[in-house]
Amino acid sequence: MAKTVEILSNLRDVTKIVFAQKRDYEYDYAQTQMLSEIAEVYKKLIRERNVLGYHSLSGNPARFNQIQRIMFNLIKSDPLGAYVELERILREERIALDKARDKMSAAQNKRYIQIMEYVLGLLNETKLISVSSPFLAGYRVGERDLYRRIFNPAIKPDFMFTKLMAAYPNDGVELDNYSVDDTEVTIFQLSDNVQYLYHIMPPEFKLDEEKYELLDLARNIMAEHKPKKDEFVDPERMRSVFYNVGSDLLEDLANYRNIRLRAKELDSLTKILVRYTVGFGLVEVLLSDEKIQDVSINSPMGQIPIFVVHADFDDCRTNIIPTNTEAESWASKLRMVSGRPLDEANPLLDTELELPGASTRVSAITRPLDPSGIAFSFRRHRDRPWTLPLYIKNKMVNPLAAGLISFLVDGTRTLLVAGTRSSGKSSFLSSILVEIMRRYRIITIEDTLELPTNSMRRLGFNIQPMKVASALSVGSSEMSAADGIRSTLRLGDSSLIVGEVRSSEAVALYEAMRVGAAANVVAGTIHGDSPYGVFDRVVNDIGVPKTSFKATDIIIIAAPIKSADGMHKMRRVTQITEVRKQWSDDPLIEGGFCDLFKYDAKRDELMPTDDLITGESEVLKLIAGNIVDFAGNWDAVWENIQLRGKCKKRQVEMSEQYDDPELLEAEFTILCNDMMHLISERIKTKSGVLDTKKIFFEWEQWLTHHLKKKKQIR
Repeated sequence: MAKTVEILSNLRDVTKIVFAQKRDYEYDYAQTQMLSEIAEVYKKLIRERNVLGYHSLSGNPARFNQIQRIMFNLIKSDPLGAYVELERILREERIALDKARDKMSAAQNKRYIQIMEYVLGLLNETKLISVSSPFLAGYRVGERDLYRRIFNPAIKPDFMFTKLMAAYPNDGVELDNYSVDDTEVTIFQLSDNVQYLYHIMPPEFKLDEEKYELLDLARNIMAEHKPKKDEFVDPERMRSVFYNVGSDLLEDLANYRNIRLRAKELDSLTKILVRYTVGFGLVEVLLSDEKIQDVSINSPMGQIPIFVVHADFDDCRTNIIPTNTEAESWASKLRMVSGRPLDEANPLLDTELELPGASTRVSAITRPLDPSGIAFSFRRHRDRPWTLPLYIKNKMVNPLAAGLISFLVDGTRTLLVAGTRSSGKSSFLSSILVEIMRRYRIITIEDTLELPTNSMRRLGFNIQPMKVASALSVGSSEMSAADGIRSTLRLGDSSLIVGEVRSSEAVALYEAMRVGAAANVVAGTIHGDSPYGVFDRVVNDIGVPKTSFKATDIIIIAAPIKSADGMHKMRRVTQITEVRKQWSDDPLIEGGFCDLFKYDAKRDELMPTDDLITGESEVLKLIAGNIVDFAGNWDAVWENIQLRGKCKKRQVEMSEQYDDPELLEAEFTILCNDMMHLISERIKTKSGVLDTKKIFFEWEQWLTHHLKKKKQIR
């Protein structure tokens, strides 16, 4: 500190202090200003040394030397200590003045007091003294704990470009603490900020100096290899190759420097090395946390922390500050991964990214769209598909609504899941996919792969993903979304799922709906906050004819619901509406929309409407008209919907009873659905009717037996 203050006293307009070692310790503008103010006080005391008349203090050499030491030495190395010492001397001199027996002693005491008051006055005007004054009681010269509370550097090891504010906030209240792999995560509530702080301490910030040196050497060597575009075609294989090369390299360097590395240490260092060479650095650490939903990295780089959306704490800022070098590196990798441009002619890039432990959608923008540089948004997808039982547990839907959706899927209707950004549209669409029986083929069409097609393929689904050009891309070699949708009609009998309806591809989608609605499920997501909002967007904004819009059977509205204090956000399905066909111009005025479920805010639950309960749904009548057991029998339809809802509710209850969250996941949900269908078929064959009470009884028996058997195996 003494050296820093001395340097600052000879400079002007310093905005940042960086101590460069094996780690860079960077102090921001506010912290630099606090030290600059101390440097100004020191410089002023040096300049006014003669004006202050120190020669008049020579009557007490011990006191003279003490004040000299404080003002010209201690104030640089320990300004808080200097302040406390000067306060103590001032008190002593005032007491001495009261006891002075002659004019000469009194004059000497007054001169001391005058100088002390002058210096303390200078120090009192500084921010450092202002922020530390509540903690100075009992302070002892030489202590550094209080400085650690005030000065918190951003730390950046040599081999990294990202900075991290390692220290915990002084005024933070710890709300949660957990570990993700080797990374410690702590959530803090701050006294002066509505945002929570998501604080991480990854393993790369807890290494000793010799390991930092190893990583720095290895990174410089590996940086000589510039990955080519074809290497990014298979990111998993590329990482495997780089891991093996990096592990051998680190082992060789450690042996050369006589550093012993255990197998676990070598593995940890290699993962860090790969993360900062072909990977995405601390972004990967964030996305490895299953509770993280979104990561926002705003420009300008190096000044703003990364922000995240947390499943439990909503919007949080982090202790990570990315730099421009890191951002440019990420942009280059995204260009190679996606095969799409990101430049002034194409300032927006949308793609998907497979990272260790996370699948994510990435959007990047640059100049001129972002005048201050480059920015990123990472949306983390759940590792496994969402399911309706999971949404029942999270209160996004209730069991009866889930039963209706299951019935509509089996009834091969056309569905649009609508909502605002971050309302959970795509995730809810993936739960609808899980309801499609595995005996049917599914084709998905997306410009950025978000639906869990790989997971569903592993679960035994006959699913074919198709990737098309982004609606915002210019001059792309990829097939347009409209052509992609039309091509699916030539791929045979399939359910068609469109990731998001954005523009002209909606015309082709409605062609597919009109052709395929009677045979297979057609579903997609679209931005809209109400059924009429969906109609307005599809017809007036995108240009789909009104008569074609009637091919939509069901609109499901998802929305984020905020708490009264504005601090919390919950996702809910707020409306399930059918689109009737007997209207010509405006469905809102002419009764073209029929609500089947509406959200009740007081109950925080979807409630069935009278139209649903009394069987006035035309869509359900159409489904029933094609099924012998349901034709003309609304009670049978209603009982089947309730049966499906009861099965899903029981699945959630058993998950809670056995304390087994796996019972809500896709694998077990599919098994439960399959057994419900198989038991229904068996009872229908045996008795000639779909007896819902018998079906549920046998299904529940199977579930209980299966879970007991599973518990015994464990």
